Amino acid sequence: MTNTTRYLRIFIGLTALACCGALMVFATAFLYISPKLPSIEALKDTQLQTPLRIYSADGKLLGEFGEKRRSPISIQEVPELFIDAFLAAEDDHFYTHHGVDISGLLRAASQLVTSGSIQSGGSTITMQVAKNYFLTQERTFTRKFTEIFLAIEIERALSKGDILELYLNKIFLGNHAYGIEAAAQVYYGKPIRELNLAQMAMIAGLPKAPSAYNPVANPSRARVRRNWILGRMLSLGYISDADYQAAMLEPISAKAYGTQLDVDAPYVSEMVRLDMLARFGRNAYEDGYTVITTVKADLQEVANKALLDGVMEYDTRHGYRGAERHWTIPTELSPEDRQDFSQKLEEIGRIGIWHPALVLNVKEKSITILLAGELQTTLEWEHGLAKTVRYISEDRVSYAAETASELVKAGDVIRVKMSDSTPRHWELSQLPKVQSALVSLDADSGAILSLVGGYNYQKSAFNRVTQATRQPGSNFKPFIYTAALDNGFTPATIINDAPIVFDSDAQGNTWRPSNDNGRFNGPMRLRKALYLSRNLVSIRVLRELGISKAINYVGRFGFDPSKLPHDLSLALGSHSLTPLEIVTGYAVFANGGYKISPYFIDRIIDRDGNTVYRADPEIVCRQCDDEDDNAVKTIEADTLDDIISGDSGALQSRFAKRVLNEEVAFLIDSILKDVVTRGTGRKALVLERGDAAGKTGTTNGPTDAWFSGYSGGIVTATWAGFDQNLNLGRREYGGSVALPIWIDYMREALKGRPERHLKQPDSVISVRIDPDTGSLAHPGQANAIFEYFRADSAPTENFDQPASPYGPDSDDPIEIF
Repeated sequence: MTNTTRYLRIFIGLTALACCGALMVFATAFLYISPKLPSIEALKDTQLQTPLRIYSADGKLLGEFGEKRRSPISIQEVPELFIDAFLAAEDDHFYTHHGVDISGLLRAASQLVTSGSIQSGGSTITMQVAKNYFLTQERTFTRKFTEIFLAIEIERALSKGDILELYLNKIFLGNHAYGIEAAAQVYYGKPIRELNLAQMAMIAGLPKAPSAYNPVANPSRARVRRNWILGRMLSLGYISDADYQAAMLEPISAKAYGTQLDVDAPYVSEMVRLDMLARFGRNAYEDGYTVITTVKADLQEVANKALLDGVMEYDTRHGYRGAERHWTIPTELSPEDRQDFSQKLEEIGRIGIWHPALVLNVKEKSITILLAGELQTTLEWEHGLAKTVRYISEDRVSYAAETASELVKAGDVIRVKMSDSTPRHWELSQLPKVQSALVSLDADSGAILSLVGGYNYQKSAFNRVTQATRQPGSNFKPFIYTAALDNGFTPATIINDAPIVFDSDAQGNTWRPSNDNGRFNGPMRLRKALYLSRNLVSIRVLRELGISKAINYVGRFGFDPSKLPHDLSLALGSHSLTPLEIVTGYAVFANGGYKISPYFIDRIIDRDGNTVYRADPEIVCRQCDDEDDNAVKTIEADTLDDIISGDSGALQSRFAKRVLNEEVAFLIDSILKDVVTRGTGRKALVLERGDAAGKTGTTNGPTDAWFSGYSGGIVTATWAGFDQNLNLGRREYGGSVALPIWIDYMREALKGRPERHLKQPDSVISVRIDPDTGSLAHPGQANAIFEYFRADSAPTENFDQPASPYGPDSDDPIEIF
């Protein structure tokens, strides 16, 4: 026997012995581990952690909450080239093995024998599925064998397509992205179907080391990994040489994209988040719920712009307040200085449209600035500098600046924004200190159509629509006047607009209420008093009506009677309410007398597409008999239009309760229309809407400015003021601050909506009266006007003097109590 033969036999024997040993090891491991293996059937019902997503009524993404960004997709939605990229990177024998790659397994076993631990994975995609769904990340003998046995079982239970789908939806790809669809959105801001070959290869390179090969944090290493995968795809025949060459030339285009929202509605999203957290706890962030809100995407965008424009308009007319801070800068900036200041600006950060900028140089009619990213540019005189006045106080501004040095100096850190005009350019600006809020409802259902709780959520997350309780001022008067109209007063009742003093001996103080302009008009009709917003008339109306009766009455609008003041200041809106409470009350005027409740969640859908909650609002039904209000009835879906969402055909609906009789609803609506046509809301005439109605509101200081009103079935409330209750300025009113925001919003919201007028009840008649006395007009009287009355309260006689106990007293025009 030759030595060669002898060595060959020894080698064969050792090999056989090694194989037997390996088989014994695997058999022992199998006997030990198999009883502990989890059920593979669980994979078929796997529930991936998926974030909460919030959408508008028309399907636009408003918000997303959850630690893991994931968008599960089916294997049919994954481009074949994307699958090829992953196979080239992770497991090119995927379609031929049965869960375990023998060569990789032998390599792992060799490492285990020589070093006592496993240094490289040698894992197939199936083994990674086993690890990701069932096991920890530790590298031990037991875990590796468990992974192998699970992979074999997975291959027996599931198809290759199912395994790939589980893998591609589960893998961690850096930047909180789990699964390939989330990664495509995180790194490229678009779905996987829109990625090119180079971008697919880039994502396919991430599972091996998501941090090391992150194309945002480590673009050079990511490029090396991407190019290696492209080379593998070429060698495996997945792509042509032309495709390979083109992809290799592609630049690194990845960026850190946040969640790509379709509409900016952070205050609405936060309201939904809190609601979902209350309903489902922490599972709300992980169980893949989809929330469809009542918000209309186009109206939300209009509301955002209207409020921001209104805030900026107020801020501009009150003057430039100067730099946010000042830094000492050298005469000549070195590249290192420029980089350092740029980094500091980055740390200050952009807020909304306002970018921080460092003033480098000031000339007579221009400013040179540095922005984050080391961008240097020049603000020319016409770029927000010309005609700029400086803030002195809320009541005073300086003359318009004549040189740039009157506004800024080198080293100032200022704010600039990009202009809306073309060509676009940077212009001087500042962060507004004033705040504002807007909320808009469908008057017939209470569905919130748009909501803005402040001009910038990043600046302040405080939701002024739902959380800010502010004095409504004259915005509250319509509710008191409605109570009066329902208790013996008419629109023509004469009340004296004259000074009045309340002297309290017990408290040792005196209250002297006055009108906004300090003037008194004497006897005047109730209608005129409301559309001109006369405070003294409102107080006399409330005094005659009775405070307790008024408080009980206004409770029907949704206000809490226990929180209202039991004194005559109630007539002036001295108590605090939120804009949401105010707009809910005004909805009663807008819909003809029905109480609705605001809501913002239309339905909640689980990950399987099942509707687990659907809103069931009480809606206005004008065709229903009053005695049947609140009953559940069947009506046709197409009669509801935008009032309620649902499938076509018959819907079961609950109907809102009537809280104002139709005569009173018609009368107060006609007076609120006069606020727009001839009163404090005349600016709204630009809408050219005959059905526009509402009321301004301004509180002492003034500190709060309001306008609440309605048209075309939409009711909207706007508020503006300082969070610190600072004065707005003596020349500022609800009509100058809040009303322009309301107009800008309603101008767009009402497009395509026909005018909607309340039907005049048969029991309401129009009578020709004397405007000075409120009595029946004399035949042929030149200044006579028509007024609405309930038939049983219409005047029947002529009087030459005001027919009211509150007429002027010739001896003592000031009433003292």
